[in-house]
Amino acid sequence: MPQGPGGVILFSEVHVNAPLGHRAIAFVDGQNLFHSARESFACTWPDYDVLLLAQAICAARSWSLDHVRFYTGIPAPTRDPFWNGFWSSKLRMMSRQGVHVCSRPLHYRLARVRLPDGSDHTVSVSEEKGIDVRIALDVMRLTHHRLLDVALLFSQDQDLAELADEIREIAREQHRWIKIACAFPRSSSSKNQRGIDRTDWISIDRKLYESCLDWHDHRPRR
Repeated sequence: MPQGPGGVILFSEVHVNAPLGHRAIAFVDGQNLFHSARESFACTWPDYDVLLLAQAICAARSWSLDHVRFYTGIPAPTRDPFWNGFWSSKLRMMSRQGVHVCSRPLHYRLARVRLPDGSDHTVSVSEEKGIDVRIALDVMRLTHHRLLDVALLFSQDQDLAELADEIREIAREQHRWIKIACAFPRSSSSKNQRGIDRTDWISIDRKLYESCLDWHDHRPRR
């Protein structure tokens, strides 16, 4: 069986005959993809086009892309009008493109940080709630109903590692070929070089990323 970095087994398909067409559905964790692209390519805002990215990755592997599902947290307009306006505009455009959009309000908590001068400071930190759970539930539902052969995750969230085991179990029960893969930006500057454990890892390099940009500027005018 092929091996990945550090001897991690990457191939997740059950070894029965692969179906023709390889129906793929892409599941995109919008915030995870943005933070990975920012770290790898110094992106300053979410300038990716998830439909183009999914199409490019699937075409290179002869997978037939059925559709894309996009998940993100959004701040309230009273809390952060700039990013609320950005995501509202970007999600509207993706919906018009046929992308299935799932958004959740961001939650906030107070955290103490240590400043360079040694003093402590309290800041408000935003958190997504339920995005990884929603992705996992959708992957399992669509797999169980035989609506996909390839689950393509745009995420490096290790909370989804257990999902790979569940998909393998469904494949055994249904006696069919299923693959679960994760795609993520990666460069020499990436602190996190790992994909989701027990999935196929697909690296997105700068050339591929920059060929799949969203040229609409969704940032609201201040």
